[in-house]
Amino acid sequence: MRKHWQLYLLVLPPVLFFILFKYLPMANAVLAFKNYQVTKGIWGSPWVGTKYFDMLFNNPQFLTLIKNTLFLSLYQLAATFPIPIILALLLNEVRSLRFKKAVQLITYAPFFISTVVMVSIIMIFLAPRLGLLNVILNALGMESTNFLGDPNKFRSVYVWAEVWQTTGYSCVIYLAALAGVDPSLYEAAKVDGASRLQKIINVDIPGILPAAVIILILSVGNIMSLGFEKVYLLQNPLNLQSSEIISTYVYKIGLLNANYSFATAVGLFNSVINLILLVAVNAVSRRISENSLW
Repeated sequence: MRKHWQLYLLVLPPVLFFILFKYLPMANAVLAFKNYQVTKGIWGSPWVGTKYFDMLFNNPQFLTLIKNTLFLSLYQLAATFPIPIILALLLNEVRSLRFKKAVQLITYAPFFISTVVMVSIIMIFLAPRLGLLNVILNALGMESTNFLGDPNKFRSVYVWAEVWQTTGYSCVIYLAALAGVDPSLYEAAKVDGASRLQKIINVDIPGILPAAVIILILSVGNIMSLGFEKVYLLQNPLNLQSSEIISTYVYKIGLLNANYSFATAVGLFNSVINLILLVAVNAVSRRISENSLW
């Protein structure tokens, strides 16, 4: 440590960040087992055991929340996981550096758009009367559709907007993995007479497989922690049937209704499920592909 103190100093800020904002707040999860009273504070409030967990499991909305969260998360994972890999493999085959950089810039740019601006763009684009998509549908002789007012279409709107926003950013990770593939493997494939498709299958995909497995494990580990901001901003009374997920429910119960203990219980249940999924998928990956987080 004395010899390489600069490196330890460099890693100190993120370590402090995780300790202060991730690990220390975990102690306050005890709020889920207490009847929180502002005047007494978290640790001074009386214990109520598993009262709020019983309320959660007996809540008529419980199964709907789980179903909506899981369905939306799995749909998002099925779309956002393979598309960046495909884009990276295609860009890796492009010989024109200018075209490659242009595609990267165009696909990467939406990632820097804030969630509020992104949702505004989506709402304007899908507006029932003046939205560009409905204008095109009307020009083709089709009726206008209220995409954000239909519970069945809400999931597709959310997921494909997420694909548009995150594909370019996720693609960079796989391009970096492809850059680390040993060039001698390509030369050997060329000598063996392999086609471009065969090079992709036998050289490129094995080269990015470790990175893809790690990203998949992390994605599955966060499958119950669906992004709150975009879902909440796209919500309206018409699509609430399919858009109400655990994170939006916690916000409404915990902050808007000031039921902090119940909201903490819901959040703690959500985190425990994520942890179980993460450990299980990591164990399966370690046995099948020998790639894992630990």
